[in-house]
Amino acid sequence: MSDLHTDFEQAAKDVKTLTERPDNETLLRLYALYKQGSEGDVSGPKPGFFDFVGTAKYEAWAKLKGTGSDDAKKKYIDLVKRLRS
Repeated sequence: MSDLHTDFEQAAKDVKTLTERPDNETLLRLYALYKQGSEGDVSGPKPGFFDFVGTAKYEAWAKLKGTGSDDAKKKYIDLVKRLRS
């Protein structure tokens, strides 16, 4: 079995080569899982009201608060695999 960190980094590279752009909800899920897996719980101030993209990203990441890094990495890898198939 390969190393989780290595698989996670490979999935991060693979996501950049998807043939179709995922919908916005999936993009937010990818972002949140990546951030949770690489940095842990959300930190820093929430973006301003008119920063719609930044706020959506922050909120998607905040929903994963308490999710372990390894669990987030596994979910990220699985999601990327589904998108590639």
